[in-house]
Amino acid sequence: MPAFMRRLAAVMAAVHFMLFAQIPLAQAAMLGTPQVLHEQQQQVDRQQLLGMLDDQQVQKKLESMGVERSQVEARINSLTPGELAQFNQQLQEEPVGAGVVGIIVLFLVIFIITDMLCATDIFSFIKCIR
Repeated sequence: MPAFMRRLAAVMAAVHFMLFAQIPLAQAAMLGTPQVLHEQQQQVDRQQLLGMLDDQQVQKKLESMGVERSQVEARINSLTPGELAQFNQQLQEEPVGAGVVGIIVLFLVIFIITDMLCATDIFSFIKCIR
């Protein structure tokens, strides 16, 4: 019986060592204030864009172009931080009345680019560049 217990202990130790070696170690680092503010600003910018979709003029224009709101929301959520910052900068530079038209034009450009990259197929007249 003692030989069996030694073998069992050796096997259990080996299994324990193999399982322990698979666990990744946690790493912690300090987050700087600019980094936290940048991430928060991205969330605010994204929420502002999504909020603009509630505007009746924007909804009517998107419907007239045959674009669903869910597609626009998905695109907004998939924008990179750089694209999001550029988009919001363009909106701030536009006059108040032109903001709605600017939003619609920008969405059209985004849709056309994603159609050209074969990511979507919204407009049938746009050919994939692949």
